This record gives sequence, structure tokens and C-alpha cells, in this order.
Amino acid sequence: MAEALLSPILEQLTTIVAQQVQEEVNLVVGVKKQCDKLKSNLLDIQSVLEDADRKQVKDKAVRDWLDKLKDACYDMDDVLDEWRTAILRWKMEEAEENTHSRQKIRCSFLGSPCFCFNQVVRRRDIALKIKEVRKKVDDIAKERAKYGFDLYKTTDELQRLTTTSFVDESSVIGRDGEKRNVVSKLLAESSQEARDVDVISLVGLGGIGKTTLAQLAFNDAEVTAHFEKKIWVCVSEPFDEVKIAKAILEELEGRASDLVGLQSLLRRVSESIEGKRFLLVLDDVWTENHGQWEQLKPSLTGCARGSRILVTTRKDAVATMMGSTGHRINIKELSDEICRSIFNHVAFQERSEDERERLTDIGDKIANKCKGLPLAAKVLGGLMQSKRTREEWDRVLSSELWRLDEVDRDQVERRIFIPLLLSYYDLPSVVRRCFLYCAMFPKDYEMDKDELVKMWMAQGYLKETSGGDMELVGEQYFQVLAARSFFQDFETDEDEGMTFKMHDIVHDFAQYMTKNECLTVDVNTLGGATVETSIERVRHLSMMLPNETSFPVSIHKAKGLRSLLIDTRDPSLGAALPDLFKQLTCIRSLNLSRSQIKEIPNEVGKLIHLRHLNLAWCVELESLPETICDLCNLQSLDVTWCRSLKELPKAIGKLIKLRHLWIDSSGVAFIPKGIERITCLRTLDKFTVCGGGENESKAANLRELKNLNHIGGSLRIDKVRDIENVRDVVDALLNKKRLLCLEWNFKGVDSILVKTELPEHEGSLIEVLRPPSDLENLTIRGYGGLDLPNWMMTLTRLRMLSLGPCENVEVLPPLGRLPNLERLLLFFLKVRRLDAGFLGVEKDENEGEIARVTAFPKLKSFRIRYLEEIEEWDGIERRVGEEDANTTSIISIMPQLQYLGIRKCPLLRALPDYVLAAPLQELEIMGCPNLTNRYGEEEMGEDWQKISHIPNIYFHDI
Repeated sequence: MAEALLSPILEQLTTIVAQQVQEEVNLVVGVKKQCDKLKSNLLDIQSVLEDADRKQVKDKAVRDWLDKLKDACYDMDDVLDEWRTAILRWKMEEAEENTHSRQKIRCSFLGSPCFCFNQVVRRRDIALKIKEVRKKVDDIAKERAKYGFDLYKTTDELQRLTTTSFVDESSVIGRDGEKRNVVSKLLAESSQEARDVDVISLVGLGGIGKTTLAQLAFNDAEVTAHFEKKIWVCVSEPFDEVKIAKAILEELEGRASDLVGLQSLLRRVSESIEGKRFLLVLDDVWTENHGQWEQLKPSLTGCARGSRILVTTRKDAVATMMGSTGHRINIKELSDEICRSIFNHVAFQERSEDERERLTDIGDKIANKCKGLPLAAKVLGGLMQSKRTREEWDRVLSSELWRLDEVDRDQVERRIFIPLLLSYYDLPSVVRRCFLYCAMFPKDYEMDKDELVKMWMAQGYLKETSGGDMELVGEQYFQVLAARSFFQDFETDEDEGMTFKMHDIVHDFAQYMTKNECLTVDVNTLGGATVETSIERVRHLSMMLPNETSFPVSIHKAKGLRSLLIDTRDPSLGAALPDLFKQLTCIRSLNLSRSQIKEIPNEVGKLIHLRHLNLAWCVELESLPETICDLCNLQSLDVTWCRSLKELPKAIGKLIKLRHLWIDSSGVAFIPKGIERITCLRTLDKFTVCGGGENESKAANLRELKNLNHIGGSLRIDKVRDIENVRDVVDALLNKKRLLCLEWNFKGVDSILVKTELPEHEGSLIEVLRPPSDLENLTIRGYGGLDLPNWMMTLTRLRMLSLGPCENVEVLPPLGRLPNLERLLLFFLKVRRLDAGFLGVEKDENEGEIARVTAFPKLKSFRIRYLEEIEEWDGIERRVGEEDANTTSIISIMPQLQYLGIRKCPLLRALPDYVLAAPLQELEIMGCPNLTNRYGEEEMGEDWQKISHIPNIYFHDI
């Protein structure tokens, strides 16, 4: 993690030194000399950081040294950010005043002749801070020598344990179902060509039991009888093709091989398996390098049909790379009960009944901390074998596994930490840093993926690409961590937002690795020794405070705090914010969401490093101060669901680094003028057209979006009917924005039942509002026209479509032709019938045969709401998959449909045959009496048997 801290600092130092070419710079306390010396020391330290990072797990002195280095790095980062911010503000002020000639406004540092005295003093203060930090780094660099660090070599530390195919099956508990699944796949008919081999992957967290499960299957009697040859190879890291080929050959021939060249080894392997059915287990595969696997793969062809390769890995990407699509088994955690059984089997071995009775209650609590990891249960059980007194057991329980000074350090490090450390140290340092950042959240905290990426970005963890897309880098880091099982319990909402959690043991591990940096304060630790002794060094803090708890002033001691999340409904928070902002000026990420504050104090302008500000669901928030616009580093601002907030600060255009602005469902009535200056804006979730009224002079026009070329994600254009000049739409260049979702709210949900006169230009307006052709999500609400736009059917990448309320639309376009549509919602339409035209199924004029036979090929979810005039939903004469003698086409309609929900369609008589034949997993019918009578089980509907095969069926009355 320290290495990831150093890299951006070195880049900043290089930039500053390069800028300082003017003579006057050297007058400011010799800044260039200070920066050069600092950079030299940091480079020397960086060369041994990987070795130091690994040694800190078992050497407290090294850890203390790294802690001092990280503190110095944080201080250095703050100073450099202050320096850079001062330069940025100076340039902005001069540009705004426009009082100097082009010659005087130079880009070089301190380039203005009118550089006033107080600015010089400010730069001098920053230069003195650089000098002070440099002295700290000098001392740290001198200490480096006494630890004997080396340039790190991958084979020097933390060698992966070599596994074997042998396992004591009697000691394995809770994997019977998974074992049957693996054995079944091993014995099943091959799905590949005769010369190919099916690859089966077991994927899961380190220590969860992948190797044990593979061993059970490998030694199964049926498996042994089925395969002529069985080979077990422990791969680990690095992926050595020669070593692996040699191990395979030695297993096949039963003796050591004298061959050394890769090609000769592979040739012999190929000869040894020719025409034989074999099982090869590759245990603990890490490499994602497809080229390495491709070198081995050809030698494994030529075998008999039914041969198998069984892979265990912690990485989803490895399973994909090795071609195990359709044959991937994700290994789940064991239950608490099974973990307790494993723990008790080991911990109470050869103990008296009296000891069992005396210690079982504590043992159960310890075993519960394993959270489904059998390795942790076995290790803790082994640890407790040597501990006889209740006090010793209590001490282990309170240590939460990771306090190495309270338990046997070697036992913990080698048998509990290693599964996580191996995954952790296999990550690039920048990804490690992103993972460890999650230690600031409480256990079992539901994290939001997009929010987390913004927080990583605010901390400077995401390096900007050539295209400027730090968000894409963050997404990649997230996917890496998810694939390694550092995250779990993923859930996706209807807007495709994702939440997730961390396993408790993974969380404990992250907190151990960030012992002095991340802290969670709750009702149990508030005012306790933990806060008092640790708060001064904390960098990332979550405060989960009860409503009746006053804000703790001890937090003011955390002068270097960079992240702050406050979860409280106590209204006293508002009064505490001014002093908080005065004291904690290093904050980069601030989350006050769901709090009861009514205003943000002017002191927020002192948070010059602030990049991420989350005020979502602050429903009582009435105003934002203009000083927010002084936060020239701000990257994201979220005021969604702040219903009492009516306006944004008028000088919002000064936030030139703002990338994400969320205002949907807030009381904000318009976007202020000046939005066009924020050219790096990526997210603008709602733009309200202001057609006259008191806000017209303050509101931005739609055409101000023209130069915001990076806008992507979801954009809702509200009150489109107020657009007076169609030219404004053309100038906005919406069809060239990088959008994933575009929503037009033509009238608004509140006016669903209100009939208004249709503007003459509404039909032409919707045609002009043409989105980019690669749009993925589209919502059209409140449209008053008769016909939906012609461009809708050109959106071939559309995945989600929501139509309604559109009270005048009677006929739908052939939506079934949209090739990638996965979710469809129709509500408050005047449609009376869903027929072949809706499916996009056309009949040949001459033959009368259906020529187009695939409709909604990827649709998974179909919701119909408040289509109160619909009576018929036509079926097709031939069922899904049926063939006709006169055509070779196969009718396939909604072949992937899993969910169908129909609400308040009282006239609808029946479901079509293709829906009844679809692979539905859930059917929900609400407020549809005809359908309830026809299909309902309780009323013994005449067609109940047609839907009874669906696993989940729900009927509701409204």
C-alpha cells in the first residue's frame, strides 16, 4: 500500500520540479532543491517497499517503519495538493478578472508580475511544509538500512503451500452436495468434440475448501473406475509450463523423467494419453495469461472422449481463460453449524467431557467468526487445542483473530492469513490500496459500487487514462477484487446499480492491514480507549452514531482525516459541522447522506482537498452555500432526494473538475447558467428545461450541453414540452453524447391523469430528440403524441426500455425486433391489443407463412402496468420450437423470459401460448380478475395446469 502512495507523489514532484525554471522560484526557500532531495529519497525507499510490505506481517518493527512512511506520504500528498490547488485558483482568478494581457497570464508557476505579497507568503508557507516533510523522509530513509530490505523477488517470500490429492474424507463436513455436483460433471457425457477436453473450474475464496473438494472428487470410487489415468498437479505461482508438464508426465509414467525441454515433455505427455480417458487436476491456478495455457493445451488433445480437466482457482478470470464456460462451480461458505462441527472436532479432541461443557459456549462464538471458511475453523480448532483455561479462550475470542500479539503469530500468519495474503499480494499495489480502503466501513456494511469508485477516485487511487476515464479504471479494479472473492452478496437494482458486502473475515483482514488508518466509531467504541488512542492517526473514518448521541469533539484530533462517513439522524450534527470543517481540512471524501441537517455551513469552503460530497437523502437540506463553488477540486456532488433543496449555487460553473452531478428527485428546479464551463462532466442525471418564469434568467439553456462531450450514464430531460426552439435540441448534440441511459419526462408522473392540449411541435420534437445509436437504456414518460419515434427501432443495443405514461399511444412498434432488449416495462398506455406487430413477427404476403420467427431473443423481464384498456394478447399458432413442413424456421418468442408481472389490466382475458411455453421462473398477477379466475389455483381456474410448472406464482388483489 505504501508503494501505491508513493507513485502519485513522485509524479507530482516531477511535475513541480519541471515547472520551476524561473529564477524567482529558487527564492522561495529553495523549493527546487527540496523537491529534488525528497524525490531521490522516495525513489530509494520505493525500491524496497514490496519487500517491506510483506515482512510487516511478521515484523512489528517493519510495520512501524511503514506506518511512519505512510504518515509522511500522506503529509506530502496534502502539501502537494495544496500547492497545486493554489496554482489552479490563481489561474482561475486571473482568467475571471481578465485584467491581464496574454503575455502576463503565463502557465509557468509564479508567472504573473502582479503576484501580490500575500500570495507569495502563502507559497512560502507551502514551501516550508515541503521542507518539513523532507526532513521526516530523510530520517525514514536512514532507518531503511537497519532492516536489511532487498529488492523483492517473487520466489523469496510466502511460498504457496504444495497440495496433494490425498485427504481424510472422514474429517470433511458439509460438502456432500458440492461433491456430488463435481462428480456428476466428471462422469457426464462430454459436450466437446472428441479431441477436446471439458474444463471444470472450482472458484472461490482462499481457504474455502476448493482443494479439499477436488480431492474428494479425485478419490471417489466411481471417478477412479471411470478414468484410465488420473493426474494431480499443484500449479500455484508462478505458472511454470516446464514444471507442470514434467509433473504431468511423472504422474502418467509413475517415475521421474529425465526430459528437460518443454516441447519434448509435451510430446511425451501427448503420447502417454493418446486414446486414453484421463482426469487432470490443476490445483491453485493463478495465471490469467492465455498464452501460457495455450502452450500446454495442445498436448492434452488426442485423448479419449470423456476426459476432464478439473481446475481450482481464486479467480473468475482464470476459469474463463481456461474455457470452463458452463462448467464453473462457485464454492459457497459453510453454515455456522458445520463450521462449529469442524471447530469442535479439532479443538476438543482428547478433551474430557468436563472441559467440553466448560468451554463450548465460548468455542461456539469463536467458530462463528469463521463465517463459513473451513480452513479458518480447522486452524482455530488447532489453536485452541493447546489452550486449557477459559481466560485463554476469552482472549482469543476478543482478539478477532488478527491481533498478532494476543495469539500465536506463526499459527495465525501461516494458516489463516496465508489464503488471504496470497490473494492480496497477487494484486497490483494500486488494487491492494483500493481493497484496504474498504476497511473504513463497518462490518456487514452494504457498499454501493459506483459510490465506492467515486471514493477511490477522490483519494487519488485511480490513475487517469489517456481518455481521462478514471471511472473505467475503478470499474476494472472492482471487477478484479470481485473475481478474487474479496467482495460478496452482490445485488443489482432495476437501475443497474450494484451493492455488495465483504465477508467478515476478509473485513478483519483488511482492518488488520490498515490498523492505524481506518476506524469505525459506533455506540460501543464512542468515548472509549480505542477512539482516544487511535484517532490522531486515522485517515479514513466511519461514524455510526445513535440518534441521541451528541457529536464527539474528539474527532477533531484526526487532523489528517481524508475520508469521513457520518451515519446519524441526530439533528445536532448541523451545529457541529462548522467546527468540524475548520479542523479537518484534509478531507477528500465526505458522506453526510440521510442526515437531518438543514444547511451546509460556509466553512465547507475551507475543505480545499474535497473531491467527493454525498448529501443524498438529506430531505431537510434547504440550501448550499456559494462557498461550495470554491472547491475547485470537487469531482462529485450528490443531492438526490434532497426535496427541500430548491437551487444549486449560482457559481457552479467554477467547479471545473466536477465529473458527476446528481440532482434527480431533489427540489432543484433548474441547472444554473455556467454549466457549459464544466467540460469534464461525466454524469448529469437530470436537466430541467426552464420555459419562462422567475428562474429563466438564472437557468441554463439546453444548448449549453453542446460542449459537454463526456456526459454519459443516465440523463433525464425534464419538462421537454417547455422547449420553445427545436434548434436548442439540435445544438445540444444529444445524439453524440456517450449515454447509457436517456429519459425524457415529457409531462411528469404527477400529470398522468391530467389531459392537456398537445403542443403542435411535440411530434417533431421527439424525432429531433434522437439519442446515440448505442444507447442501452431508454425511458419515455409523459409523451402526449400518437406515435412513438421512428428512431426507436434503430437502437439495436438497447437493453432496457420503459414506456409510459403515454396516454395517446395505441399502437406499439415491433419491439420484438430489438435484438438485445432484456427488460421491458409498459405502463399507462392506450394499447388495446398486443399482437404479431408488437412481436415483430411478419407474415409472407404470398405464402401466408411467418417469415420472421425470432422475437425478443434476450428478454428476461416483462412488466405490464395499468394498461386498463388491453383485452387481447395474441398467441402464435405454433409453439416455441415447433417446425412446419413448409418452412425451416423455428418460432422462438421470448426464449429467455424469466419474470412476467401484470398489474391492473382488468380486461385482459388470457396469456399467449408463447409466454406459457417460456422458461418463466416467476409470474406475478395483481388486480387482473380475468387472469386470476382463469389461472388461479385457489379458484381452481380452468387453465391452472398451464402455469403450474412455474416455480414462483403470485396472485394479488388490489
